[in-house]
Amino acid sequence: MAEEQLETTGLRTLEDISTLILKSHDLPDTLDNIVHLVAKRIGTDVCSIYLLEDDGKTLRLAASKGLSKSSVGKITMQTSEGLAGLVIETKGLVTADNAPLHPRYKYFPETREERFNSFLGIPLMLRESPMGVIVIQTRESRTFQQEEVSTLTTIAYQISSIVINAKLLDSIRLKEAERERLERELEKFKAIGAPAGAEPSGDKRKREKRSLLLMGTPVSAGFSRGRAVIIDRRDEHDGMGVATVRSRPEERSRFQTALEKAKIETICMEKRVAELLSKEDAAIFHTHLMILEDRGFIAKVHDLIEEDYGAVRAVNEVVAHYVSAFSRMEDPYLKERSADMEDIRRRIIAFLDGSGHARLRLREKRILVAHEILPSDMATLDHEKLLGIVTEKGDLNSHAAIMAKSLGIPAVVGVEGILQKLGLRDEVIVDGNSGRIYINPSEKIKGEYERLEIDFGVRRRELEGLRDLPAVTRDGVDVALKANIGLLSDIRVALANGAEGVGLYRTEFPYMTRSAFPTRSELVGLYRKVLEGFAPHPVTIRTLDIGGDKTLPYFPMAAEDNPFMGWRSIRVSLEREDIFRVQLAGILLASLHGKARIMFPMVSSIAEIWQIKKILGEVREELAHEGQTFDPDISFGIMVELPAAVQTAHILVNEVDFFSIGTNDLIQYTMAADRNNPKVRRYYDSCQPAVLHSIKRVVDVALATGKPVSVCGEMAADPVMAILLVGMGIRELSLSAPSIPVVKQAIRSVDLRTAREMADRVLSLVSSGAVRTYLAETQNALGL
Repeated sequence: MAEEQLETTGLRTLEDISTLILKSHDLPDTLDNIVHLVAKRIGTDVCSIYLLEDDGKTLRLAASKGLSKSSVGKITMQTSEGLAGLVIETKGLVTADNAPLHPRYKYFPETREERFNSFLGIPLMLRESPMGVIVIQTRESRTFQQEEVSTLTTIAYQISSIVINAKLLDSIRLKEAERERLERELEKFKAIGAPAGAEPSGDKRKREKRSLLLMGTPVSAGFSRGRAVIIDRRDEHDGMGVATVRSRPEERSRFQTALEKAKIETICMEKRVAELLSKEDAAIFHTHLMILEDRGFIAKVHDLIEEDYGAVRAVNEVVAHYVSAFSRMEDPYLKERSADMEDIRRRIIAFLDGSGHARLRLREKRILVAHEILPSDMATLDHEKLLGIVTEKGDLNSHAAIMAKSLGIPAVVGVEGILQKLGLRDEVIVDGNSGRIYINPSEKIKGEYERLEIDFGVRRRELEGLRDLPAVTRDGVDVALKANIGLLSDIRVALANGAEGVGLYRTEFPYMTRSAFPTRSELVGLYRKVLEGFAPHPVTIRTLDIGGDKTLPYFPMAAEDNPFMGWRSIRVSLEREDIFRVQLAGILLASLHGKARIMFPMVSSIAEIWQIKKILGEVREELAHEGQTFDPDISFGIMVELPAAVQTAHILVNEVDFFSIGTNDLIQYTMAADRNNPKVRRYYDSCQPAVLHSIKRVVDVALATGKPVSVCGEMAADPVMAILLVGMGIRELSLSAPSIPVVKQAIRSVDLRTAREMADRVLSLVSSGAVRTYLAETQNALGL
């Protein structure tokens, strides 16, 4: 098979089959779509799927592209018969370049498969048990190459999970169809006047509940089952309807009163969360309090009141400005902070209209289902009675997700339409591992999840046991696993997951929640808390990265045709030295309270480093002249995330103390692919050889000069990718804190020789499809 075809087969097919279940109507439809897609992409005459029936001994032809349509669903064979049966018996692949001559060949006249000579059968596995076979056949005799087999094995692995999901969904639909049939029968009885006792009782009809499977984004691992409590505030009064506007002094007074009440409530919430969890988890409310006390925020509301907006409308307008600014950001972590502004708005409005902020009370343990859960909701809930959390809105970085992880509550967000589909009497299963939400699950599904919950409990205890252990390979190579953070509330989560410091501290959020740039003393206080929280571990503080998708409400930036290629990040800092110098001074003054490192983003040339060093040196001198003390040996480095930095790494390395490879932007800029643009998302691929060779080049340069080099970005959170990076020479990874235990377990399960062999093999491959196939095989072989 040509390399280009392997690329298409390996990457595009895997992408497409993962969405088939969403487009299919039932299990046969799903399987039919799969075989047609695979046959087209592989360029083969036949692709068939045989599924093992419940007896564990019978294979039935479930779908086929190329064999007679009339044979689908009718042809069966025992696992002791035929080549497909041999695949089940051996639990491995079976190939034949002239199948009719094979001693296990079994001929079915109705399939008309005598026209096909070559045969390749690959098992579909559920954990270690076979569940079916995918078969490829061609007219001409053909010996399948290893590359083809590897690619098809990866596809079979993906198909297995889709078939499992389709079966579950199909069982739900069958149950729903049976319920509808019973309802129709009942209607017939009513119409003709059925004899006494013929109609099922009302109680039985009530027990027939509609079963549904919904999908969302898993944000906190684990499983929970129970009844739901529903919170839907989308129709709450938000002050945008017709309202009487009083005189300006009255409106100012109303706003001031509501503001004071909101402050008091926020302080109470901060105290409650600090008592229930920790000061770090409660820190988000300190941020809320800072906004409520911010003179710029208050002044903007007063200005609109002076324009006769009224207090309610003025608050909505001002907060909407902040929410809009956050919502436009590409960085998902910062984007989700718009929920904090919405929470503040809701609390002020509640006091303006006299309703106050009622505490949510649960009488018994329930699964919380809502359109969106805001920080104040989490603060007022009794966490002991929360079985699980499901929301229509939100992502991995939402406050509900962060709190759920901290509390160990299974949670799924982004479940569209669940509020319309869920009733108060419905039973719900929350799968925080896969993102599945089952409403009124069947007994079979309940049984499966009881088993999964036991397995998950065992695995969670294993991971918890790793928290205080080092990430060290089996032959003794240490790898430092550090956390990516952005809020004080992230500290507790990071430490709870065994983080050995911070590899990336995003400093943008404190700038975005204010109406003016923070002062030097404010930054010192903030950075000190982070450094003390992680002491004695190091904290790498990235300087302000604004521009592109990150804007400040009080710092207007000219519109650009392509802001990601424009005035952003270090370019802004170097041009606006006044802002830059304040932040550098804040970091230096806080450096006595821990082990700080400074990191500069988006560096593209040595001239930028020279300018940075000049400014940093001047700030040091100014502080010394003031009589201030700071760590004189604080190290600084750059993020390598531009192709220009990769190509000149051998020059830049001599001017810095360390490199940190930012894989998210490195992929985006190397492949010229915006990951948020669906048209080019397939090009945003960490398996692209251009990306992998760029990483290896930077690592080799750093190691040759004895300079530390780390990786931060989504690649570091993938266990098999983490092992690959270790094989390339990386000894420090910075990742999302909840991913640390899984990555640590993966690193502790291999030796350095295995990791290096992976790296050598990957770097010899010429397409992302081949890389992905190899990594999938390796992941299966290592049991990751």
